[in-house]
Amino acid sequence: MILRKKGQVMMAKKRKKRNLVTYLYPDSYIADQFRTIRTNIRFITTGSNKRTFLVASPDAGEGKSITIANLAVSMAQQKEKILLIDANLRSPVLHTIFKLPNDKGITSILKHKVPINEAICHTEIGKLDVLTSGSVFFNPGEIIGSDLMKELLQNAANEYDIVLIDSPSVLEYTETRVLANYCDGVLLLLKHAKTELEKASEAIRVLDLAHSQIVGAIINDK
Repeated sequence: MILRKKGQVMMAKKRKKRNLVTYLYPDSYIADQFRTIRTNIRFITTGSNKRTFLVASPDAGEGKSITIANLAVSMAQQKEKILLIDANLRSPVLHTIFKLPNDKGITSILKHKVPINEAICHTEIGKLDVLTSGSVFFNPGEIIGSDLMKELLQNAANEYDIVLIDSPSVLEYTETRVLANYCDGVLLLLKHAKTELEKASEAIRVLDLAHSQIVGAIINDK
């Protein structure tokens, strides 16, 4: 993966096996490259109040969820207080990556008024917390686009050093554009030799229309 921002290049390769490389193999080359990405994100946010970041991709199958999970772990290993949110209510996977229950999550908070502290799952990885999607909801766009979701993110930003948000693909679902507008910045994930240039350009255009700020691009390279 390569994160580019104003001439900066951050590289990290992705294993085919779906695991938390940064946790299981912290001394590996791959984990080191995630640390480089983490450091450059810190440079990007220095002197600002940017705390909430959406990781988005033009299409599904770009490796976005495993990438954001490893990035969250890498940040938490630096003793930062991190919240990882699975806002992909259509195909949530973060609970499977971290082996967490998914009976409570975003939908529980927004639809059933469950307090956020009851829905958040604490992990054994530093100060990393995970807010899963919760039960399946018929119309994800409605719940994600609500003022309550915006308020949830604002409250999370007050409690955590960094909030990372997983989302559905940009070009397929409108709620991702809403989330992009709610967040302080967007990291666009592209897959080498898979993401079409036209779709990448269209995703950037759509995110611009959503008045979001793209702070970098992560290129997932096998």
